[in-house]
Amino acid sequence: MFPSRFDLVVAQSVGEAVEAKADAGEGGRFLAGGQSLIPMMKMRVAFPETLIDINRIAGLDAIEQSNGHLQVGALVRHADVVASDATFGAIAAAAPWVADPLVRNRGTMCGSVAHCDPEGDWNSVLLATGADVLAQGPNGERSIPIVDFVDGAFTSTLGEDELVVGLRIPVPSGRSGGAYLKLERKVGDYATVAVASHLELDHSGAISAAGLALTSVNPINTKVADAEALLVGQQPSDELFAEAAELAAAAAEPRDDVRGTAAWKRQVVRTYTMRGLAAAAQQAEGS
Repeated sequence: MFPSRFDLVVAQSVGEAVEAKADAGEGGRFLAGGQSLIPMMKMRVAFPETLIDINRIAGLDAIEQSNGHLQVGALVRHADVVASDATFGAIAAAAPWVADPLVRNRGTMCGSVAHCDPEGDWNSVLLATGADVLAQGPNGERSIPIVDFVDGAFTSTLGEDELVVGLRIPVPSGRSGGAYLKLERKVGDYATVAVASHLELDHSGAISAAGLALTSVNPINTKVADAEALLVGQQPSDELFAEAAELAAAAAEPRDDVRGTAAWKRQVVRTYTMRGLAAAAQQAEGS
């Protein structure tokens, strides 16, 4: 199928893109990788009157560590994250699991985050690592904690006139590790179940910070805060991780479908939580 007619604006700066969006109103959509938007347009699910192409805006394609954070620009492709030496933990673990090579070469990390697909990978990773979303609108730039950004399935708290210009992810100062375990039916598929894990250890080897988030088992990507609270202050152990896995399974509300039963998916959550936390702890202990 072919999309409906639209006007195209090729922005040369963030300010120009934001101004174009203000002029277009609700009928305007930003375009970076287009791996979600273009298929929706072709299927006549989305009907933007104006596309605002941001691909020529300089300075949005950097991924680097700066001021204690991993900074990811709006034009950083998934493949750039895979290839980057600046990533760590759950981010490095998740990057190769995003979609397939064709999508990774064109799709952007920020675009995926802004899309808020509950079966998408990145928002769970950002929930586990405590990231912020950087947005710019007519009133300037603001930082939105990822826990406040994800508002529902395919919805966020991003303003109608705002553009996601980047992500800011804290870089652990001490020993840390992370994992992203994903069950998919075939290469490039959405997750049937996935779990993002992040651990930081203090000088005594106790867990000083923990992150745990679930993909595809709830209406939105879900941060398991009670499991995180359980982990902090404790020494890593199989018994501790099994307790956290029970809390993660309790936080999951999967449905029976062609991919499997709800009970089976909940068991996968348990298993992946234990495995992910064990892998994160091993990585942290060896760092």
